Amino acid sequence: MNQNIGSINSFIRMIVGFSLLSFATARMARKPWKQSYLMLAMLGAMKVAEGFLHYCPIVALWERKNNWMDDAFNWDEEKINDALKNTNFEAGK
Repeated sequence: MNQNIGSINSFIRMIVGFSLLSFATARMARKPWKQSYLMLAMLGAMKVAEGFLHYCPIVALWERKNNWMDDAFNWDEEKINDALKNTNFEAGK
């Protein structure tokens, strides 16, 4: 797993994650029947883990999508012609 976020970004994610986690646990102590605080705690824990590992799966998906789009738009006519020549397509059959 490659690191895809920087040191400052990971530090900010950890601060935000710990803040969300402490807020959610404080609220869950008073109102344990509310599901929204559990979701906030899970979101905070996820941000802390992203900051600790220097890896964000959303950023990885975004980079992968952009790389795919760059490859799709940067085809040369020569590559297209070679691909068409290498196919065994016969019209009318």
